[in-house]
Order: sequence, then C-alpha cells, then structure tokens
Amino acid sequence: MGDVAKGAKIFKTKCAQCHTVEAGAGHKQGPNLSGLFGRKTGQAAGYSYSQANVNKGVVWGEDTLFEYLENPKKYIPGTKMVFAGLKKESERNDLIAYLKSSTA
Repeated sequence: MGDVAKGAKIFKTKCAQCHTVEAGAGHKQGPNLSGLFGRKTGQAAGYSYSQANVNKGVVWGEDTLFEYLENPKKYIPGTKMVFAGLKKESERNDLIAYLKSSTA
C-alpha cells in the first residue's frame, strides 16, 4: 500500500489540473474522480468520454489503476487523457492510496 500524503502531493502536481476528487464537484478537462473505485471506465455521469474509454469496460480498482497509470494511452488506446503516466511503481502506489482515501 502506498503513502496517502505522498499520493496527495502527486495528485496536486500531476492530476489536479484536469481532475477533482470532491463529491458533487463538476468535471474539469477530465472527469471528477469521486466514486472511482468499483466504477467501470467511461461511466462518470455528465462527462463526455472517448468511445475507447467507454468501450474498455474494466472496473477501476487498485490493480487496473496501477496498470493504467503507468501508461494511460497504452492501456486505453484512443483515450482523451494526455497524461504520459507514472513510471515509478512507488508513485503509482502512493497516488492509488490517495485516490482510495479521497474518492470513497
């Protein structure tokens, strides 16, 4: 399991420009991540996803996010997400720990 505090810093510097985690907050360039765990790809209400994201059909969890966050465009070819990914396993684990604590 990762470090939530370190994950919060990663989110602030690499994710918060396009995403929010607050329940009920609007979407930004990317979808609001509230309720992410256990949700299928491309299913946040009110966000216009790429067809590739909708069609992927995986359920977000620690394992799927770990793989996705390494290289989003490889995991979902055709995604609108322009983020290059997090190559370091420790950073992915920290970010996932933060997302798990902040999106529930």
